[in-house]
Amino acid sequence: MPAGAFKAARDLLLAHRSDYDTARREFRWPVLDRFNWALDWFDAELARGPGADAPALIITGEGAAQRSFAELAARSNRIANGLRALGVARGDRILLMLGNVAPLWEVMLAAMKLGAVVIPATTLLTADDLADRFGRGRARHVIAGSAEAAKFADMAAGITRIAVGPAVPGWQPYDALLDASETFVPDAPTRADDPLLLYFTSGTTARPKLVLHSHASYPVGHLSTMYALGLQPGDVHLNISSPGWAKHAWSCLFAPWNAGAAVFVANQPRFAARAMLDAIAAGGVTTLCAPPTVWRMFVQEDLTQWRTALREVVAAGEPLNPEVIAQVRAAWGLTVRDFYGQTETTAQIGNPPGLPVRPGSMGKALPGYDIRLLDPDGAEAADGEVALPLDPPPAGLMLGYQDDDGTIPPRTETAYRTGDVARSDADGYFTYVGRADDVFKAADYRISPFELESLLIEHAAVAEAAVVPAPDPVRTAVPKAYIALAAGWPADRQTALAIFRHIRDRAAPYKRIRRIAFATLPKTISGKIRRVELRQREQDAASSGAPDGTEFREDGFTAEELGTAG
Repeated sequence: MPAGAFKAARDLLLAHRSDYDTARREFRWPVLDRFNWALDWFDAELARGPGADAPALIITGEGAAQRSFAELAARSNRIANGLRALGVARGDRILLMLGNVAPLWEVMLAAMKLGAVVIPATTLLTADDLADRFGRGRARHVIAGSAEAAKFADMAAGITRIAVGPAVPGWQPYDALLDASETFVPDAPTRADDPLLLYFTSGTTARPKLVLHSHASYPVGHLSTMYALGLQPGDVHLNISSPGWAKHAWSCLFAPWNAGAAVFVANQPRFAARAMLDAIAAGGVTTLCAPPTVWRMFVQEDLTQWRTALREVVAAGEPLNPEVIAQVRAAWGLTVRDFYGQTETTAQIGNPPGLPVRPGSMGKALPGYDIRLLDPDGAEAADGEVALPLDPPPAGLMLGYQDDDGTIPPRTETAYRTGDVARSDADGYFTYVGRADDVFKAADYRISPFELESLLIEHAAVAEAAVVPAPDPVRTAVPKAYIALAAGWPADRQTALAIFRHIRDRAAPYKRIRRIAFATLPKTISGKIRRVELRQREQDAASSGAPDGTEFREDGFTAEELGTAG
């Protein structure tokens, strides 16, 4: 049975969920030649036996629905047969643009069964974004919500168009696919290294890259994510994430269903912390994963008001600041555990249950991953770029970056470099420093923007912050903070002074913030801060010789003003 080795590896991690050392020592990625996760795992294991009728998907709010494992297996078979009848074949690319509605999960399973490649797309994309994805992604089919159909009006003829929701002229109705047979027979075996998912990265620094994953790299690779999250069979898992991004597949599909847990979704027209906390309590959510932005919004509420069933709380997407972790622990007695990975990989580093959490650290290498820190010359260092040796590559690593011509260049390097910088200690814990192109030098000292941003948001006035280098004739560069203020704080000199005082109490002189600007932070469509745009803004201001009239400078305050902490 193709899933036998997969199940054995999964069961080992579940058995040692609180014993990191044993899991790390004994776990090996399963070696698979042929593997189709939807057929060989979801249908063959989860949708059969005593747990088949247990909830697999629970959606509350708009689009409310509930599906058992058996129901999803049957419905995805019908969808797969319906898609096949419309001409969707093995290897075809399907652009999938849906919100958190049940058809999203049905299509993901159906596409896997067919051997089609899914291009996940957020509903926030514009017509131009979609044209780029169709062109470079070589998509031939689209499944989207009826409300999004107009964005595809200028697409080339011959594309299969399927609408979820009210009828759209020229589009096939999704519900009609469910008229197909419930018995699905694959046209051929699926190889584990066949392509499955094509992601467009969020483009924090440049044009989005095309990340191609296989039937092994995400389905099998997310065993590490299951372990980092601390998932168990029967859990009710909420991952606050938007469809279209890799994190949604991480924690709303593969990791929970690897464990046999239920995926829980609480749809909201616009995110509201109190309403989400209500849903967590009412829904019996046992495991929660949310990005730092959400955790920062949660701690603005009195968390002690909510009695929950939570056992595990996790942050992902960007490192979570220690101050927020401390506030959650004080309210709930639970420690928010951080972990690290990328669209290109699964969870690489983390704080799984049973591993003591060290404030500020993103944890240790997860089972199946060998983490090296490399300097620019490729030598190992205690402070360097996070890298994965490729002899052999970990199962959770992408097939590669797809070029615009549809090919994947062969690997010639000995290690995959993530582009993220970290430092390690003698006990194997890693601490995030920043993106390799975000870290900068000031007066020959190496500055980590994330470290300073963590200090900044400890101040009540700071909702979000981004630190970038501002050119300086003496120090080459000085740290400048762009700050989005919390409600009720004015963007004035007194607020800037309070923040300067706060930093002077907490940061060494060489890395103190020297300039502050209050602003709305530019972000990618996925919500990540575009520091590259802020860096360019500073370079442009320096080149023009025109000072930023909105900023406050530390040297604009007297020593007496700065001398008292506040």
